[in-house]
Amino acid sequence: MFAANSFLFVPGSRPDRFAKAYASGAGLTVIDLEDAVPAGDKAAARANALAQVATGEAGWAIRINGVATAAGIADLAVLVDAEALPGFLFVPMVESAVEIEIVARVLGERCPELIPLIETPKGLRHAVEIAAAPMVGGLMFGGADFSGELGVMLAWEPLLAARHALVLAAAEARVPAIDVPWIHLDDEAGLADECARAKALGFAAKAAIHPAQVAAIEAAFTPTAAELAEAEAALAAYAEAGGKAIRYKGKMLEAPLVKRYQAVLSRKGN
Repeated sequence: MFAANSFLFVPGSRPDRFAKAYASGAGLTVIDLEDAVPAGDKAAARANALAQVATGEAGWAIRINGVATAAGIADLAVLVDAEALPGFLFVPMVESAVEIEIVARVLGERCPELIPLIETPKGLRHAVEIAAAPMVGGLMFGGADFSGELGVMLAWEPLLAARHALVLAAAEARVPAIDVPWIHLDDEAGLADECARAKALGFAAKAAIHPAQVAAIEAAFTPTAAELAEAEAALAAYAEAGGKAIRYKGKMLEAPLVKRYQAVLSRKGN
């Protein structure tokens, strides 16, 4: 199950940037074979990505091309014979669970955890089935393409309903929801604000497109010392009461709140 707070995309055609991206401290460094790579560089990008994964260094993932494209089929063909596979594969432009099932079947027992990207209204309509498909470890909101589909700005308000729907789909399938990157590289306050909004909405992580964004995302999605202490104290009180609903610090502490506190502790150290 995807448990990182942040991940950073780096173009597979730029292996000179791999080390800098990895040093950012992101939970995962994702070598991108899709949007960031021109058609003529796809083959080299695949080779670069697999060479990096083959080093055995932890914390790497790959975003393949969509499985309904020639480039995506070529990605899968290369992955089948690869010496090593990453822990996670990000699968873009997913519109049905069948696409995820194809990846899982092609890679078989070696299949990494899959992170589908929901980037179209059709994909969102089928998000629950996609999130529940084999090997899925998280669900990502591809807000940039989604905003293009709607003809709206990549901003909070126009995409709020889509974010709500994606979070609900991920929750139903019991996988974490991952938010779209913040594209305004010089607006640190805006990034912090959107991180806080996304976390409050139920997202468990957020993508980054520049190493400088990682620290703010980690700070937003990592539980604070105070939050961890509150969760530990509340769970201890609940356990002492024998798992029964009790009055705790002026509030009723019962199963739904216990789940929330358990979720907080589950992200300790992510």
